[in-house]
Amino acid sequence: MQWKPNTTVAAIIEKNNRFLFVEEEIEGKLVFNQPAGHLEKGETIIEAVKREVLEETAFDFTPKSLIGVYLYTNPKNEDITYLRFCFYGICTKEQNQRKLDKGIVQTIWMSKEEIERKGRMRSPMVLNCIDDYLTGNSYPLTLLNDFQHDRK
Repeated sequence: MQWKPNTTVAAIIEKNNRFLFVEEEIEGKLVFNQPAGHLEKGETIIEAVKREVLEETAFDFTPKSLIGVYLYTNPKNEDITYLRFCFYGICTKEQNQRKLDKGIVQTIWMSKEEIERKGRMRSPMVLNCIDDYLTGNSYPLTLLNDFQHDRK
């Protein structure tokens, strides 16, 4: 079997020194994460992060910059590796009637200090992405290129 990393996207959304997180149930445990998920077939990286934020938070999302690209291997299963594209952006509209993805318990705004106190991060990438954002990591979205043949 050929090994491939799981390509994922995540969003840093900050308002009044608080970040938007999702609390989700993973393997029977409640953990915190940025709105995040997997790239689906036929999507661009930008389309994926917009979709994931909408599905997990019911907010429309406009990405403004790329914070970083992260490689993480699951310490419990070294065959599982994630390649995560983390974006900074803004929420533009809330779709109040929309149901959140299965497994999402709630969305919650917390400061970095509050999330650190709670612990229970889905992975170390959660705090790494926030730290990179707070230290000013920011790359233009034009860094990403989409070469899908069926797109114009």
